[in-house]
Amino acid sequence: MPANRSQFLRRGIAVVAALPLLTLAACGYGSDSDKSGTAKVATGAKKIDGLDSVKIGYFGNLTHATALVGIQKGFFQKQLGATTVKPAIFNAGPSEIEALNSGSIDIGWIGPSPAINGYTKSNGTDLKIIGGSASGGVKLVVNPKKIKSLADVKGKKIATPQLGNTQDVAFLNWIADQGWKVDAQSGKGDVTVVRTDNKITPDAYKAGSVDGAWVPEPTASKLVAEGAKVLLDESSLWPDKKFVITNIIVSQKFLKAHPKVVEAVLKGSVETNKWINANSDEAKTAANKQLEIDSGKALPANVLDSAWSSIKFTDDPLASTLNTEAQHAVKAGLLTDPLLKNIYDLTILNKVLKAEGASTVSAAGLGSS
Repeated sequence: MPANRSQFLRRGIAVVAALPLLTLAACGYGSDSDKSGTAKVATGAKKIDGLDSVKIGYFGNLTHATALVGIQKGFFQKQLGATTVKPAIFNAGPSEIEALNSGSIDIGWIGPSPAINGYTKSNGTDLKIIGGSASGGVKLVVNPKKIKSLADVKGKKIATPQLGNTQDVAFLNWIADQGWKVDAQSGKGDVTVVRTDNKITPDAYKAGSVDGAWVPEPTASKLVAEGAKVLLDESSLWPDKKFVITNIIVSQKFLKAHPKVVEAVLKGSVETNKWINANSDEAKTAANKQLEIDSGKALPANVLDSAWSSIKFTDDPLASTLNTEAQHAVKAGLLTDPLLKNIYDLTILNKVLKAEGASTVSAAGLGSS
């Protein structure tokens, strides 16, 4: 094995035979939350499928607010009866995929790139995308003293969260659309792409190590609070201003063994999204309260308000945009044309939506609907 590939493997970049995958470096591990908000098991409630608990993974950021709010307000627990919710919080997609594959979690909220990577790495055997959660919430924010127009981005240092992650792929694609050249692996070229953990990007910006960042919320709003300006909202680049930022995934083994539990979680998710969209201010407060429980620190009001306003919550997984994002990764040289034909199983979600009198959603030819 060549030395450089060995180094990539040690850094957590997935390689399967001759099929290059999205290169995603793990930067954190799941941590169990001892507090799951205010949810209580109702008196007389029964376990679903006789299961004691269901382990739900998500990130501690606002693009995963369906999970945050659903746990905090008890929507999942209500649907699960005496089968208790066990939350696990992650910092990065690869570690959540590892947890799903090992059985440490059963269901997870996650971005499109790690979902694609996890599905492709296992040759389509480990996970399914079973629902949508959020769209939008990604921005290019810059130092206004150094960058006053999109053309000024050329020659500057711009942060993305990880090599090959969802925002990194989007930024590389945008760079290519400008006619500029960047080596995807090194990040060097007409723009210097600096892969930086979202937790430290605001400090890197303050120190002048980067001139801006293409990042999800609330990191974008944290930079704005430090004086950065929004130069571009990624939603403006997509039809109808919609693109998937967060999906719901499940272990195929768990889906087969416990479809009733999966249905209960999806009922909770649909109920949560409906409540969020009808009670935006209260939902924002609930999400922030769960963030504080999970991390020990709530977001300040100016960051919370700015971040929340740019995220749209939806049950639709926006499957066609996931396929487009995969093609962007292929275009950047980070992914060989992936086989995503059966990555979705939206059967249970559409059953739930029909029962609610809501419109069903499409897998866009990439699975069962």
